[in-house]
Amino acid sequence: MCNSVRTALAASNCCSIVLCCVLLLTLTLTVAVTAQHNQADETCETLPSEIHLIKEEYDELGRLYRTCNGDVTVNKCEGKCNSQVQPSVITATGFLKECYCCRESFLRERQLQLTHCYDPDGVRMTDHESATMEIRLKEPVDCKCFKCGEMVR
Repeated sequence: MCNSVRTALAASNCCSIVLCCVLLLTLTLTVAVTAQHNQADETCETLPSEIHLIKEEYDELGRLYRTCNGDVTVNKCEGKCNSQVQPSVITATGFLKECYCCRESFLRERQLQLTHCYDPDGVRMTDHESATMEIRLKEPVDCKCFKCGEMVR
């Protein structure tokens, strides 16, 4: 009877060890396969976007001098980036998280003209110098997936 109990315990320990090895091998293969950031189905891109801009200008005493507005087309970053969460035996939470976000990789400065300018009473300005306002803004030229939390230069 003792021999049969020893044999059963040995078989049980052997099965446990094999099961642990298989599980560890499976996790290792899963981590190795998914650890690389797959860019195949990402859609992060630069797209044109129409926005309405309003800019107010004040005189040296802080009084409203004019308000200018206009519809302009500017670039924006939009799309999908692959992110993943996977089991991990080396992190405190038990999961390794890799998050990627669609962000600008390069900006350019553009000068635009707002052509609808009004005085504080709402009357459209017609003299050449006051009728338009030149503004500067930065917009993305190129977008790509960045690891979340990384600063873009």
